[in-house]
Amino acid sequence: MLLGASLITVSALLVYFVTIINVGRARAKYKVMPPAMTGDENFERALRVQQNMLEQLVLFLPIMWIFSYYVSELWGAIIGGVWILGRVLYAWGYYQEAKKRMVGFGISSLSIMALLLTCLYSLTMVLVGSF
Repeated sequence: MLLGASLITVSALLVYFVTIINVGRARAKYKVMPPAMTGDENFERALRVQQNMLEQLVLFLPIMWIFSYYVSELWGAIIGGVWILGRVLYAWGYYQEAKKRMVGFGISSLSIMALLLTCLYSLTMVLVGSF
């Protein structure tokens, strides 16, 4: 059923939804009305957090699902949970100031690398074994 991957997906999308809400709140607070994409630095950081989360989701979701299916659902959910933690720390730090985003960036990047490299290895072994 891949319940773990499903729960991680919903959790990741919930975090993303919160970043969308934060952009709307920042627009109102700093009076940066659409279609403007620049203005107060605090608004721009909120917008960048939301944009970066979307950019990361495009890579994270497929690789987490592939990992969960071909490698381990449990480890896919665990590594996915670590990725979410990294994204939350990234957002929390970036909302304060750009320099504070690096810990979260590192955690989420290492999670992606673990998923990606393990998938590449496992799928290669499956292909080699099929010949």
